[in-house]
Amino acid sequence: MFKYHCLNPIAQVGLDQLDENYVNTDNAEEADAILVRSAKMHEMEFSGNLKVIARAGAGVNNIPLDRCAEEGIVVFNTPGANANGVKELVIAGMLLAARDIIGGINWVQEYEEDGDIAKITEKKKKAFAGTEIKGKKLGVIGLGAIGVLVANAAVHLGMEVYGYDPFVSVDSAWMLSRSIYHAKTVDEIYKECDYITVHVPATKETTGMIDKNAVSLMKKGVVILNFARDVLVNQEDIVDALVSEKVRCYVSDFPTKEIVGVKGAIVIPHLGASTEESEDNCAEMAVAEVRDFLENGNITHSVNFPDCDMGEKGQGTRVTILHKNVPNMLGQFTGLMAERGINISIMTNKSRKEYAYTMMDVDADVPAEVEAQLAGVDGVLKVRVL
Repeated sequence: MFKYHCLNPIAQVGLDQLDENYVNTDNAEEADAILVRSAKMHEMEFSGNLKVIARAGAGVNNIPLDRCAEEGIVVFNTPGANANGVKELVIAGMLLAARDIIGGINWVQEYEEDGDIAKITEKKKKAFAGTEIKGKKLGVIGLGAIGVLVANAAVHLGMEVYGYDPFVSVDSAWMLSRSIYHAKTVDEIYKECDYITVHVPATKETTGMIDKNAVSLMKKGVVILNFARDVLVNQEDIVDALVSEKVRCYVSDFPTKEIVGVKGAIVIPHLGASTEESEDNCAEMAVAEVRDFLENGNITHSVNFPDCDMGEKGQGTRVTILHKNVPNMLGQFTGLMAERGINISIMTNKSRKEYAYTMMDVDADVPAEVEAQLAGVDGVLKVRVL
């Protein structure tokens, strides 16, 4: 029996995948798994019973990944599950920036009781005229699940699309339209494009990447869209760029005290993934990841440990070991098994930077003392016998 705890409301369609072997608990201290969306977890203390955290969404900056890894807690996210919802809002953001739709709507509401509104409209509508996005250059920084969808959609809208991602995956590369120009540097995006949208994770390297230096390379009147993370754009620098009109419009899905109310800023209340479909998709993927890990030991879409999959666990015993990626770990594991006469039928080991994961299917029961010996190996973080 596994216990799970939800730090945020999780779509019921996902929770419905949990069968009678799962029980919801209000006490996070006794949970095997925690499901979370945006709740901040950096100040939380984790019990030794916690095995997995699943983020129903892509960003994981609300979770202390390094501490989780050191405590043998696997953290999952749900890449791509909300990609279409974000893509659609990015396209909407470009259209809102291209044509003063918001200003026009607000103007109409001011005249809502004027009987001559239709006549006045014909005289005043030129004040809200804009441009079309067809034929404009769009730069997409980051070609992950969302960036690829945005780039391909923009091609179909008639835009000339530049893409930049030095770490683009093979899967993403296969999905990209052949019409997209692959920029060699991010500076090329800054210099060439009329619209720039950023879709990269928040890391030490990307925090503040859109700053005054980046803006200085851009065209006058550029439009910048940020539906990834607020910290990717230096807030003081983007305000200065809007005031000077170097940046014509900044569309952000992240309200901050610096940007709200600034002329030229279109600020949306973090609605990128807030669709019924996205929330359902994220919940279903997160729950599937939790179940596969707890029941089979498989890791898919982890952000702090390597992915590793040995399929569905059969009738025998499966041993999983989260450990440091250091020499002679496998030799120690297999040696302990050999000493007790336990045959290993299948073994898989994967590593990711300083952490690694070993899975073993064995032909006999694993006594508690052997599990304890494995856990006692220097560098082992957590052992599970399934």
